[in-house]
Amino acid sequence: MKAVYTKNIYFSGGDFHELQAVFELLPGISSTCTGYINPAAALTGAGDAYEAVASGQIPAVMGVEVTYDPKKMDLSMLMDVLFAVVDPHLPDGQGPARGRMYRAGVWYVDEEDRPQLELYMHFLANRGRATAMTTGQLTLNDPRSGQTDTRPCYVQAARLVCFESASEQHQHYVQKHPQQVTFIDWQRLKRYLEF
Repeated sequence: MKAVYTKNIYFSGGDFHELQAVFELLPGISSTCTGYINPAAALTGAGDAYEAVASGQIPAVMGVEVTYDPKKMDLSMLMDVLFAVVDPHLPDGQGPARGRMYRAGVWYVDEEDRPQLELYMHFLANRGRATAMTTGQLTLNDPRSGQTDTRPCYVQAARLVCFESASEQHQHYVQKHPQQVTFIDWQRLKRYLEF
């Protein structure tokens, strides 16, 4: 059997349970794992790691590790999906999940991903708001727009230092608890993925 080449990328933005469920829907994804990105201290001896991070006792970002086949899914497509469900213009969280541990971010491990990631982040940071619609015509992303027309982008993009997997109870949580209320509009996301 031929070995499949895979890559890892790490995403955050809101509840990591919901992000895991989003990326599990995509073709070319080998596996997903919820966990803690770049914790300031080791979580192994911290007792309940989820509570330690959620309370801010141990600074870290809650996120998801995505292992994918780059021949079936590329990094820009993964980021398109991420920013279809995570608003890069909201600081520190999405929906009811608020705080620095829920901030939007992309962490890479392969240096070859950095240029593409930087280009995508530049695009997010510099796209302006559409100008007001008038009776004449609608102009989107008017090149004459000033910096006052752009919104701040709060996405953190950096090299991964450390990732610690969350406990089993936090893996595939939305799948195990389908009645769980989420901030993601699943029907809209499925229509987006069909396109």
